[in-house]
Amino acid sequence: MRKVTLLFLMLTLVLFLSACSGKDKTASVFISGDTIPLRYADNLTLVSYPDYTIATLRNPWDTLKTLHTYILVPASQPLPAHLPEGTIVRTPLRKSVIYSSVHCSLMDKLGAAGSIGGVCDLKYIKLPVIQDGYRNGTVTDCGDGMNPDMEKIIDLHPDAILLSPFENSGGYGRVEKLNIPIIECADYMETSALGRAEWMRFYGLLFGVVSKADSLFAEVDSCYNQLRKRASLSSSSLSIVSELKSGSAWYVPGGCSTIGRLFNDACGRYAFAEDKHSGSIPLAFETVFDKAGDADVWTIKYNRDRDMTYSDLKADYIGYTGFKAFKTRNIYGCNTAKVPFYEETPFRPDYLLSDLIQILHPEIGDLGGLRYFCKLNE
Repeated sequence: MRKVTLLFLMLTLVLFLSACSGKDKTASVFISGDTIPLRYADNLTLVSYPDYTIATLRNPWDTLKTLHTYILVPASQPLPAHLPEGTIVRTPLRKSVIYSSVHCSLMDKLGAAGSIGGVCDLKYIKLPVIQDGYRNGTVTDCGDGMNPDMEKIIDLHPDAILLSPFENSGGYGRVEKLNIPIIECADYMETSALGRAEWMRFYGLLFGVVSKADSLFAEVDSCYNQLRKRASLSSSSLSIVSELKSGSAWYVPGGCSTIGRLFNDACGRYAFAEDKHSGSIPLAFETVFDKAGDADVWTIKYNRDRDMTYSDLKADYIGYTGFKAFKTRNIYGCNTAKVPFYEETPFRPDYLLSDLIQILHPEIGDLGGLRYFCKLNE
């Protein structure tokens, strides 16, 4: 009798464990999703499920942590009963508040500018679609990005607010209490030009323009890599220095920054290529001069009513005249007051690469001319 009882208990235990194992297997199948492959972006992961998509943003300042998790649920369907933890965003966004001209420009390129209901820092957003929208009342000026107008944002009833996060920012103040999803646009923290541009696929999911975003990125990817190959076949190799002194410091792009890598992809010999920083490095003028004073080419960006000249540079700081590129008149300037450099290049790095290749390899003359830069006049 005891043997029969023992046998019964053992059989019951086996069946119980089998049931538990089967239950776990079913659960794991239920929660599995299809990862949307990304080729270059390091701080973004997209996983598609039958009823929603999860976008996970890695914290670029502490890569072992997550910056934000978004659950993108189509507005056309009921909210699923059981969702993972994260900020729920109903898509596509029909009305949004966007803080930066960069993302306004991208939405315009993706045909989703009509979903921009409000912007911050309107005076810095020179896009015709935004300025026209403001004049005809379809786009609201929500004030300063550092201190937005809460009443205007509340009156808009936006589906989401898009802004750029910063390390140790301490949060987003009163806007966090509005119960409106905040999309943290951390694309600028990617360390490769194509990595940042690939974030347009995330924004395509948000605004319901997936096919356009995927198509545009495929074009950017193809053009960029064709240009990089073209540069690698050039027989010339000029050295380059960039930017200007700002106050007591000269902020040069780190060797592992987006711009530093662009110089490398353009096959230019960048003075600070060996540096390991992924952002800008504040250096003394003397340090930059010692390291890059003999660079063949110098590229600068500025914002002025009229184009800068060599006389202006000399008047701004006499030390500039000691650079080889100043003496040989080989400085290229980009007047950001006149050309959409900051609006376009984050998501069209191929445009910028084309300019750099033409500057660093003047023998290549069939790329259509410079888009952003031009040689300084006397």
